[in-house]
Amino acid sequence: MTDPKIPVTEDELHAYVDNELPAERRGDVEAWLAAHPDAAERVQAWRAMADELHARYDHIADEAVPKRLEIERLVQRPRKWVYGAVAATLAAFVCGGGVGWVARGATATPSAIESLTSDALDAHKLYVVEVRHPVEVPGSERDHLQTWLTKRCGWEVRAPKLDSSGLKLVGGRLLPGPTGPASFFMYESASGERYTLYSSRSKTGSAQMRYTAAENSGAMYWSEDEVSYVLSGPIDKEKLHHVARLVYDQTDKGG
Repeated sequence: MTDPKIPVTEDELHAYVDNELPAERRGDVEAWLAAHPDAAERVQAWRAMADELHARYDHIADEAVPKRLEIERLVQRPRKWVYGAVAATLAAFVCGGGVGWVARGATATPSAIESLTSDALDAHKLYVVEVRHPVEVPGSERDHLQTWLTKRCGWEVRAPKLDSSGLKLVGGRLLPGPTGPASFFMYESASGERYTLYSSRSKTGSAQMRYTAAENSGAMYWSEDEVSYVLSGPIDKEKLHHVARLVYDQTDKGG
């Protein structure tokens, strides 16, 4: 038995929502919530968001992690990834045209596009389903997050401000990229839609912005100053292009 006088912590509230709270502590937490209506309302909001995320993404949540992302500190539970997404991504690029603006340099090769977008979409699918641990560093620490990722990645990493499109920075993390470290930011709308921005060093020079889709996710890809970017999110091409333009305007060093 636990002492009901022990204060209920934020971690316990999250564990309660995720059904991971030890059985002997559950009654204490429920009694505490009954006496704290504000906290109970907050927990109910978390649960509603969790239910919405599960409803939207459970069809991919059980997919296995691709080998290139099988790093112990990044993976929290086994999943099964659908490798056909890679082929679908490449096919979409081959068949689809560019949107956005005209390139100022050489275009990326299909193999580079396939590798980068596949990594980005895999990371997007892996983390958008997370409720408690979607990021390593929260968005409230934007300055620290940018400084840390800049130091680790080797170029000036910026977390674009996307408030004008209704997206709030959830936070970010460090991920493996095709040629070294990659930065990863997550954004969320008021309705719970999540967008991610994955960037990594590349040798593609400058590349025109393009759209691709795999499963129920879409992505915009482009490259500037030997850094490639992939903005992933819902399959809505028009909204992705709008958000990608905001990102581009804040990351383009020549602009």
